[in-house]
Amino acid sequence: MDISIQKSKLRNQQTVQITGSKSESNRLLLLQALYSQISINNVSNSDDSVLMQKALASDEKLVDIHHAGTAMRFLTAYFSTQKDRETIITGSPRMKERPIKILVDALRMLGAEITYLENDGFPPLQIKGRELTQSKVTLEANVSSQYISALLLIASKLENGLELTLKGKITSVPYINMTLSLLNGIGIETSFVDNTILVKPNTVNIEPQTLTVESDWSSASYFYGLIALSDIGTEITISAYKDKSLQGDSVLAEIYEKFGVTTTFENEIITLQKSSTIDVSTKIELDLKNAPDIAQTIAVTAFGLGLECYMIGLHTLKIKETDRLVALKIELEKLGATVHITDLSLHLQSSKKINSDISIATYNDHRMAMAFAPLGLKVPIVIENADVVSKSYPQFWEDFKAIGFNLK
Repeated sequence: MDISIQKSKLRNQQTVQITGSKSESNRLLLLQALYSQISINNVSNSDDSVLMQKALASDEKLVDIHHAGTAMRFLTAYFSTQKDRETIITGSPRMKERPIKILVDALRMLGAEITYLENDGFPPLQIKGRELTQSKVTLEANVSSQYISALLLIASKLENGLELTLKGKITSVPYINMTLSLLNGIGIETSFVDNTILVKPNTVNIEPQTLTVESDWSSASYFYGLIALSDIGTEITISAYKDKSLQGDSVLAEIYEKFGVTTTFENEIITLQKSSTIDVSTKIELDLKNAPDIAQTIAVTAFGLGLECYMIGLHTLKIKETDRLVALKIELEKLGATVHITDLSLHLQSSKKINSDISIATYNDHRMAMAFAPLGLKVPIVIENADVVSKSYPQFWEDFKAIGFNLK
């Protein structure tokens, strides 16, 4: 399904409710599978979390997680610990191109039995669950935090816990801290000193408890983009958010001050307001190593405002649903932008014109669809394969329509 966005104007002072963080939900769902005493409120309704729940509830040998990268990593670790269970985990054609060797090697070091069924280093995988008796693993520190979190989430169920050493400069620290905070929250002891993370084996009963997932900050990014591209005084309220979040993407509140957007927290509700205009000579410079998922939204915002933007720390974007750096370059240049990319950076030149009625390819990537949608405040635009948003934010288009977008 393609969606045509006619040039739109936001209805001021609207309220949007966003469901739980996909990152928090998937971590807690795995912990719930390991510790049945846990109950969860406000679980994400994203495809990824629905697939995660379905996989964890299934007793079938074949598990297909489609495009869900987080589920692939977390479930590979989980099924490795399920003694006497054999599982084949597979996914979409794109998932079969996304590397998983680093995680598989680490799990094998712990004693896991995992076999590649097609290409070495990539899904699908055959996993024969067993008791993992080893406890020490070393990884390069700049790998995807999902590999690290996958190991940490199963660690308390290992006979001797886990000692994970990270070599080099660590990236995506907020996502590692999120995992450790959730473990601590249910009563599991951890430590993170220098480049060594320790998770102790669980030796006590986990208390019955109900945990509430904070709403997804990545999904909030598109509303930050909308407000940044709006007139002075425009505001929108979204919930439910904490001013001390576990999510790395909560840095949005600080970043979007550079685009003239202020964020006010009150009773787990945030109000975004366009409070100032930005001089077109302004250059936005950001290191997003701890929050790469918001790079697409920021690039589109800067382009919509005619600003120069230089972002680094983007090396993990090349192995997402698509190569997001290449996809951004192609689609922004169709709109009239000048973009230079490397394996870890994107440089957008300032520009005064936005080409209208351009059809934006989404590459089976939910964030491409949602990041470009706010440009509908500036020019008519078409979003191809628009229902791809269901991967993380199924009600995205309904919410955009409710706040004033003219969609066909």
